[in-house]
Amino acid sequence: MSTSQSAPVIAAPFTDEPPAFNRSPDAHCITTDAEAIAVARVLAAEFAAGAAERDRERRLPAAELDRFSASGLWGITVPRAYGGAQVSFATLAEVIATISAADPSIGQIPQNHLAALDAIRVTASEAQKRLWFGRVLQGYRLGNAFSEANSRHVGAFETTLRPTGEGDFAVNGRKFYATGALFAHYIHIGAVDADGNVVLAIVPRDTPGLKIIDTWSGFGQRTTASGNVEIEGVRVGPEGVIPAYLGGTSPSSNGAVSQIIQAAVDVGIARAAIDDTIRFVRERSRPWIDSGKEQASEDVFTIAQIGDLKTRLHAAEALLKRAGEAIDTIYEAPTEDAVAEVSTRVAEAKVLTTDIAILASNKLHELAGTRSTLGQFNLDRHWRNARTHTLHDPVRWKYFHIGNWVLNGVVPPRHAWN
Repeated sequence: MSTSQSAPVIAAPFTDEPPAFNRSPDAHCITTDAEAIAVARVLAAEFAAGAAERDRERRLPAAELDRFSASGLWGITVPRAYGGAQVSFATLAEVIATISAADPSIGQIPQNHLAALDAIRVTASEAQKRLWFGRVLQGYRLGNAFSEANSRHVGAFETTLRPTGEGDFAVNGRKFYATGALFAHYIHIGAVDADGNVVLAIVPRDTPGLKIIDTWSGFGQRTTASGNVEIEGVRVGPEGVIPAYLGGTSPSSNGAVSQIIQAAVDVGIARAAIDDTIRFVRERSRPWIDSGKEQASEDVFTIAQIGDLKTRLHAAEALLKRAGEAIDTIYEAPTEDAVAEVSTRVAEAKVLTTDIAILASNKLHELAGTRSTLGQFNLDRHWRNARTHTLHDPVRWKYFHIGNWVLNGVVPPRHAWN
């Protein structure tokens, strides 16, 4: 936590120039769950040191992402049959939460990469799996061009993929919320084929007709560069066209994997907010005049609320772990009922992780006091990050789908947002 007074820094301007990152990666190969968690903890300690400054200056974490993917953590879900560690999804959630506690923008950036890997695992051909899993294990990153700002809803796509008559396909469209694309070696584009099915079209980032623009102006998750992607006549070969729609038409882990990563980011935000609250109350806050105490940390009401925050955090962490273990059970042979049950478990985790992220980041300022709002500390980033990231998938619908499954046996929808 920075304590030095400094002049305001002008945020980095929007750009379509890619940040400097390693274009020829050579990643370490992680082999066990324990190694994945240990590596994440080492990286988190590094990333935490500059997190407040990166947020304040809107300095994009290109160097940090090179460290992150070179560590092997971006490949830990690759199946063992293709050379990966195939870690438990409970381990994956803990890795993302650990990194997100250090810097939730960095923790969010691999979300779409990891979701795409599960789509490839479930729906791609054997040749495609060997190709893309091999590249990921080498250290290449996938960045998303999926959601669209102007479509009717988040699952509606206007971007098209059509055969050219020359053995490949052309993609045309415009995307927003393209988290990770600016830092990626390959872009996976969500597009609708001639039959109306949603596919992923994976292309090199430098493909002609592809333009990635950092237009992200959100007040939270400021260094994710989640801006626009413009797609004009982008050509993609058959090896890059993944029939992702199959992960929704049949029972699969795809939606649950996407959602548990989002929940893990929120756990990380909550951990960081609570840790900073405790540190600030101990070291900087003054006791309230009516408490009769010499130290703010002796205030009985503050003590009780710290206890409440920790209890709620541990409950969210427990449901997150349970949800990850549940996803493991549908990895090989998912059935409709099993996937529905897993979906509700992930939804329960998403409810509690959302609640604790927002509560903890708000309570930070209430318990730490007015001086915690000073710009030199930049502690408001926790609330800004929590409020922004938890908007991804509204918990009001999580409650509905959980209740409808438990009460009426109605299977939750199968898509990336549930």
